[in-house]
Amino acid sequence: LSILFPQQSGLYEYKIFGGLADCPPKLCADVYMDLDFRKQWDQYVKELYEKTYDGEKVIYWEVKYPFPLSNRDYVYIRECREMDVDGRKIWVVLAQSVSVPQCPEKPGIIRVKSYKQSLAIESDGKTGSKVYMYYFDNPGGMIPSWLVNWAAKSGVPTFLKDMQKACRNYSKST
Repeated sequence: LSILFPQQSGLYEYKIFGGLADCPPKLCADVYMDLDFRKQWDQYVKELYEKTYDGEKVIYWEVKYPFPLSNRDYVYIRECREMDVDGRKIWVVLAQSVSVPQCPEKPGIIRVKSYKQSLAIESDGKTGSKVYMYYFDNPGGMIPSWLVNWAAKSGVPTFLKDMQKACRNYSKST
């Protein structure tokens, strides 16, 4: 896990390289894209659903933040494509925040207005996957350094572990 700290904005960008053993890439992508299932395994999801506004599918996601911080919410669009790169199959997920008048900000929750994520998943050559993720958001408000450090040291690795467990359970539930 490497964290880039661009001085000018004072905001963090995350680049995550990881492996998910025993999770084939298609399963990984399916689990990642399945919002209803995510509510079952991601403990930080407060609310998560997809709605169509003006013919565009938009996702609303509220994330639990630790006390005493306010929860954050996101309104974004995303797309998943299966690509063929020189015979390698790569699943790519792109997500980006959008502003939707039908999804106004809620009192007591801080709206994350700039959010961008790209995810690439491919086979590790065995039964698992290699995962690359680039992630940027501007969480708004003052985020204490202990929370940033926690996200880097524990939050992201825990997310990968949870996702790996979710992949194993997914095959049972579908």
